Amino acid sequence: MPFLTDRLQETERADRLARALADENVTTVPRPTAAAGNSRFTFDLSHIESELRGAIVGQDDTIDEILELLTVVRADIGDPRRPLVSVLLAGPTGVGKTETVRTVARALYGDADAVCRIDMNTLAQEHYAASFTGAPPGYVGSKEGTTILDQDKIEGSRALPGIVLFDELEKASTEVALALLNVLDNGILTVASGERTYSFRNALIFMTTNLGARELMALSRPRRLPRLRGGSDSDRARDLVLNRLLARFPPEFVNRIDHVATLNPIRPQTMPLLVDVELDRVNRRLRKHNVKIVLEDAVRAFLSHSGYDSLFGARGLRRAIRRHLEFPLAAYLLSDKGTSRADGAVLRAVMQGSDIAFVEAEKGTEARDKG
Repeated sequence: MPFLTDRLQETERADRLARALADENVTTVPRPTAAAGNSRFTFDLSHIESELRGAIVGQDDTIDEILELLTVVRADIGDPRRPLVSVLLAGPTGVGKTETVRTVARALYGDADAVCRIDMNTLAQEHYAASFTGAPPGYVGSKEGTTILDQDKIEGSRALPGIVLFDELEKASTEVALALLNVLDNGILTVASGERTYSFRNALIFMTTNLGARELMALSRPRRLPRLRGGSDSDRARDLVLNRLLARFPPEFVNRIDHVATLNPIRPQTMPLLVDVELDRVNRRLRKHNVKIVLEDAVRAFLSHSGYDSLFGARGLRRAIRRHLEFPLAAYLLSDKGTSRADGAVLRAVMQGSDIAFVEAEKGTEARDKG
């Protein structure tokens, strides 16, 4: 009975979490397109591009590179004895590395959490490697071959690739990184006991790293530093990251990564677009309240200025939106004005001195704002 009770409670918790995340993470996926030639994949590249360009701001080069790689996957012409692709996303914190992977998952599966995500900072010590490769023979759990991997999310389906994310790669112990050698080389991971094998041959493998973040931010300010010889900024950034990788990991590991993409630091001119992206997320969460907010230009400019943080990237903006927009919005919704608002109301965020306030907009205001 205790076992059944635990399972029922676990199921109930999972259902509550799924409902809470429904508006934030889940979107509608277009109907599968016809397979091209003999390709078994049916995902829509144009839909993935639309999702990426709508959610990831200021990273057009990285998006182009990912779309090129996914085009090869869509055509199904890769080596069947290796992962579909392995990509390392490098750059400062808060520029969209993890969000890029979540956006690809949302475009493919309609759910941003359809990713086997391994937070490598939890594997920072050598003895934690067993949670990734399984306990060796003679140790507790060795026969079960239990690991932190999610086989269903890794293997995907015949028509759709699985998605794996090794987040903050540089924080993992060297032993864990070496365990990835076979995964990146032949797409197979056999647990230490030999009782179970995971196949990554139908998976998109993404990795993220902050290695070289300070140097990458310095490259975005070329006037303060002597310009390096030859190559474009993206080539120099990639070389910089590769040098940092080689200083942290063995060459045979780095050599197995198919592609290294470097993301740009957040720049002030991209902040208004980022504000709109974050506003869309807020409005998705407001659907259950049957209300929507729009921003006047002064509010957008205020959030862009107060949320810009060259060190912390988009996370600085999210903190600014919570402090300056969500706090007063929550107070308004719980006030007499908020509880008596019209059903399906559009709230206009306006500046009152140095604070943001909300007024119920007239019908048709939203259409004028879009125009």
